[in-house]
Amino acid sequence: MPELLLAGVIVASNRAARGVYADTTGPLIVEALGELGFTVEEPLVVEDGAPVGQAIASYVEAGAAVVLTTGGTGLSPTDRTPEFTRPLLDREVPGIAEAIRAAGLAQGIPTAVLSRGLAGVAGDCLVVNLPGSRGGVKDALTVLHPILRHAVDQLAGGDHPRTEP
Repeated sequence: MPELLLAGVIVASNRAARGVYADTTGPLIVEALGELGFTVEEPLVVEDGAPVGQAIASYVEAGAAVVLTTGGTGLSPTDRTPEFTRPLLDREVPGIAEAIRAAGLAQGIPTAVLSRGLAGVAGDCLVVNLPGSRGGVKDALTVLHPILRHAVDQLAGGDHPRTEP
């Protein structure tokens, strides 16, 4: 029987959480995680700040292998996702966040460098903050697609794949 890999998706959006508009980024992430073989439910839409940290902690406690957040990574005074993610991380993985910003920049989006998203490990779970725009999410998923399963395998104690010379 294949291993069950749980994933969580958290949308940090004050307006979507209040019903001002429907979120469109979370479903993109859910679909991508499903294609990678993760078991994932509908996105959890919460206000930015403490609710994001609480949601991440809940997913980690429930045994999620991956938690992806979207939104709350910009410079707006209400963008607080990194501040509530960082205390939960045992180790940061800055290369992932840097690659996500670089992917947006490569798409000709100069404001991608303003994203303050983090990536890191909380217990045995990989947590990654994605930007809140659909384009930013798509760029981030392009970065994550080839590395996510390997990262999860590494966190579970897997070895690096070896190629013979």
